[in-house]
Amino acid sequence: MELLFAVLGGLILGAVSHVVVPWRSTRGVLLGPVVGGVVAAVVWEALTWAGWRYDGTWIWVVALVGALLVAVVAEWVLGRRRSAADDTYFERARA
Repeated sequence: MELLFAVLGGLILGAVSHVVVPWRSTRGVLLGPVVGGVVAAVVWEALTWAGWRYDGTWIWVVALVGALLVAVVAEWVLGRRRSAADDTYFERARA
């Protein structure tokens, strides 16, 4: 049951990262929530296999902050790359 809440938290934080990071129009709406949910699930399972307790504070902090950071980085990198690729394409098309 805790895994479900961790994934839900990752989805919500990924959605927040979609709104916060610029270049919103250059990437899909579901990129942030999907990345956040997947990272939260993987980190949560890795930490439980490592022996961290479900009711501990640090497993929640690490899983959710990790999901948020990876979602923000993924959206930042993909947004910048898409914007640069679009600018390059428009310059080539204009010439």
